[in-house]
Amino acid sequence: MPKVKTHSRAKKTFKVTGSGKITFRKPTRGHLLTKKSSKRKRALRITGQVNPANLDFVKRLLRLK
Repeated sequence: MPKVKTHSRAKKTFKVTGSGKITFRKPTRGHLLTKKSSKRKRALRITGQVNPANLDFVKRLLRLK
């Protein structure tokens, strides 16, 4: 039986916190920032949390279950 590998993109995208929640960095913050409003850029600084509806899927990608 071969080893089960973690999804490569998922391990770069998601991070498990100490309390067990899964966070991620919000997209569209990498480039072309001059056309985005300050309010929008400020909101994108905050890390997002995975929605409970998608939690099982993300855990399966990270092989947490």
